[in-house]
Amino acid sequence: MAIITFPDKKAVEKTVKAIFRLLFPSTNSYSETEAENNLNEQQNQMLIILSGLTENKEEVTRQFFETIDSIKETLLKDAKFILESDPAATQLLEVIAIYPGFLAIFCYRIANCLARLSVPILPRIITEYAHKVTGIDIHPLATIGSPFSIDHGTGIVIGETTIIGNNVKLYQGVTLGALSVAKDKASKKRHPTIEDNVILYSGCTILGGETVVGRNSIIGGNVWLTESIAPFSVVYHKSEIIVRNHNDFEEPLNFII
Repeated sequence: MAIITFPDKKAVEKTVKAIFRLLFPSTNSYSETEAENNLNEQQNQMLIILSGLTENKEEVTRQFFETIDSIKETLLKDAKFILESDPAATQLLEVIAIYPGFLAIFCYRIANCLARLSVPILPRIITEYAHKVTGIDIHPLATIGSPFSIDHGTGIVIGETTIIGNNVKLYQGVTLGALSVAKDKASKKRHPTIEDNVILYSGCTILGGETVVGRNSIIGGNVWLTESIAPFSVVYHKSEIIVRNHNDFEEPLNFII
């Protein structure tokens, strides 16, 4: 069994940022010459990072950079979907340059590419970098269609065997998780399937590998879901809020802060 040399996390983070600039040079006002130099530099940097992870570093690097234009096309669809979904977004460059949801999706898509090339460790470092800076935790082996939108995003968790279709929108605090964290279930589908055109509002939790949210459904805020729902469903949590006049309220209120 080959010994894995753990890559330098700072070097990986630097490379992730450089690949972002490579794909979206307008966010840094790069000239064509600077962009080409950046490509050559990142190919060399990827070889260094992969040196202790795989014996096929040259082939993996070649395949990754051959795929990068396709990744960019997918990311542009994601960015346009976010722009269309968010009334506060004013232009595409704004979404690409500063939206944390888009950054998390970018990190996921390049990490997913590397994970499917059977590169160990590195994909998780990339998605954990996104987790650190955005609060959005997406496992690199999750399957996510396009376009895909994350609005606000903080607190989102998407597990390893999650399957997400096309035109899906997630808001902050959504969890797509497992019903059990038992180690003997590691090779099984543990996380839900979200079909096309679904909206998952803030704070909803959907658990279980057999749980399917049918296409064109809406899951409301704070919903806890562990069973499948049919397409075109609306699921919501109804809580009771009571408003009374302060002068008519005689029960003692003891708040401890």
